[in-house]
Amino acid sequence: MRSRNGNHPFPLKLFSLIFFSSLVLNASEFLISYRYVVKNSLLYNETLQISKAMTKCSGNAYDGIILESDGKKDLQRVIANNSERFIEYVHLLGLHVNYKDETINYQNSSTTILTLKTTCFKVDFNDNFAKISPLK
Repeated sequence: MRSRNGNHPFPLKLFSLIFFSSLVLNASEFLISYRYVVKNSLLYNETLQISKAMTKCSGNAYDGIILESDGKKDLQRVIANNSERFIEYVHLLGLHVNYKDETINYQNSSTTILTLKTTCFKVDFNDNFAKISPLK
């Protein structure tokens, strides 16, 4: 139905609804956890687990990192290609530290475990980069 000035308000509203919803739906949410184990000053194990969130995460995104994605929308591959930058970023977010030191028969043994507990991240994929932001 036309308004008096000749404009078609319904198609314009429909187009804007589709356009803005596509921008919102482009963002995905992922659960990421990280664990780094050092035994006797040697790297023993490093684990980074990524999975797509099955339910919507609550919270606001803050302080994201932008990584090159080469047009791919596979977060595992994007992080693997930029692993050093992402791991440095995870360290800045704050890790839980568990340290154990013991001496038996004059031999010292130590274990340090750094853990990023499972955190929900909002990921926006664009043409050449992915913006990864934790939700709080």
